[in-house]
Amino acid sequence: MSRERLYLFDTTLRDGAQTSGVNFSLEDKRRIAELLDGLGIDYIEGGYPGANATDTAFFADRPKLQNARFTAFGMTKRAGRSVSNDPGFQAILKSGADAICLVAKSWDYHVRVALGISNEENLESVAQSVHAVRETGTEVMIDCEHFFDGYKGNREYALAVARTAYEAGARWVVLCDTNGGTLPHEIERIVREVTEVIPGTHLGIHTHNDTENAVANALAAVRAGVRQIQGTLNGIGERCGNANLTSIIPTLLLKSEFADRFETAVTPERLMRITQVSRIFDEILNRAPNRQAPYVGEAAFTTKAGIHASAILKEPETYEHVNPESVGNRRRVLVSDQAGKSNIVAELERLGIPIPKDDERVAQLLEVIKEREALGYAYEGAEASFELLARRMLGQVPQYFTVDSFRVMVEKRHNAVGRLVTVSEATVRVYITGDDEPLWSVAEGNGPVHALDRALRKDLGRYQKHIQNVELVDYKVRILTGGTEAVTRVLVESLDKATGDRWFTVGVSPNIIDASFEALVDSINYKLLKDGAQVG
Repeated sequence: MSRERLYLFDTTLRDGAQTSGVNFSLEDKRRIAELLDGLGIDYIEGGYPGANATDTAFFADRPKLQNARFTAFGMTKRAGRSVSNDPGFQAILKSGADAICLVAKSWDYHVRVALGISNEENLESVAQSVHAVRETGTEVMIDCEHFFDGYKGNREYALAVARTAYEAGARWVVLCDTNGGTLPHEIERIVREVTEVIPGTHLGIHTHNDTENAVANALAAVRAGVRQIQGTLNGIGERCGNANLTSIIPTLLLKSEFADRFETAVTPERLMRITQVSRIFDEILNRAPNRQAPYVGEAAFTTKAGIHASAILKEPETYEHVNPESVGNRRRVLVSDQAGKSNIVAELERLGIPIPKDDERVAQLLEVIKEREALGYAYEGAEASFELLARRMLGQVPQYFTVDSFRVMVEKRHNAVGRLVTVSEATVRVYITGDDEPLWSVAEGNGPVHALDRALRKDLGRYQKHIQNVELVDYKVRILTGGTEAVTRVLVESLDKATGDRWFTVGVSPNIIDASFEALVDSINYKLLKDGAQVG
């Protein structure tokens, strides 16, 4: 039995660009388009040519796509003007796009209030606009803005707009839940009714996430008959965002209700890149990935409870609804105060340390972890510190160096131009294993921790080559207990600029500087261990 074709339409570069705090550069747009094209997206909406300089330049020098149709967005011609006398519409016609998506009002309330024209004039604009694009030989589709609100307010008129676009020759008539307020059962009912007027093979769905139902609404529309889905990477978009394609695509390919009935241009091999695409996109946006994002988040296949870990080790399907590798993600079994032996064994195996569950060292390591977490350590977020702890207990971590002493001074003073500034200065004294003389390093920083970090990494003798590209990129402090003897936990994120590798280490102490320094020392030791640095 052959499967029906579903078409994926990405509007990250247009609707996603309306996200608060998101501003795509021209280079950003090109890179994102390449990511989407490689994933297997059918339509990539590049933006609104003529509306701003970036979008205009993007269409003037369009990306070289291998799979997707490069799509321009615009409005139907303005009422009272001819197609040839509407500069905005002409800019869209001349964009050189493979397809053109025009937005049209389908709610009579908007026609009256926003456009200030009659219902008939709006229908004429839709028909004439579609005809004009068709005459250029370009594929045309209509986004029926506020369709579901319009349908509930004036069913006949909303259908008239959609029917007019279809009969004029639109390849796709896209039903938009622009306000994001429609619920899945409403979407499914209304779409089924629309398919009695327009074939589902010519219908699309565009949903927003204002009720946290954008993905559910898109899938409900597919069940009801639409064959094009619009959405964005990681669900970005105006207000609460759009339907999240990084959730929709794996669902279409991995859930039998959809996978048995439909096919897309996203192959299983391409699907394995979706986690990487999601995270690269977040890097472009300069924001931290959502750890709990379905399918692609770091925590999507993470298990913490010991009983769950035991079951997963026996049969992953007990707690995993899909194989993590199918979406390019991985299984993580956390080590924490809730861990059992199964958690420890699973994590050690991931680190390349195979060890039988009944090995007495597993029980010893588990006991040490629980004791240390009772003191405030948190290894579930500091995998590098956990690996060091485990390998030390197994005798696999050399003593690269010993910190003999450190000192930090914070001084408020006037600088050379008379400005009052705060200066942090750190001094670290280190013995390299095998050397008789200590190494002294002094460095200034923006704060005491920054100064300590710079001093520690300033001169580490024979190991300096291993750490010259390492830098502290994030620093989190949590106060675990109140009062004057409060215990402080510090989580440090380090980055190797040469390789892009990141790792997390933890330190705990009543003294925030001491806790910070512990995490910094762990970070250096971890890097030396990973590089296979030699002692002596």
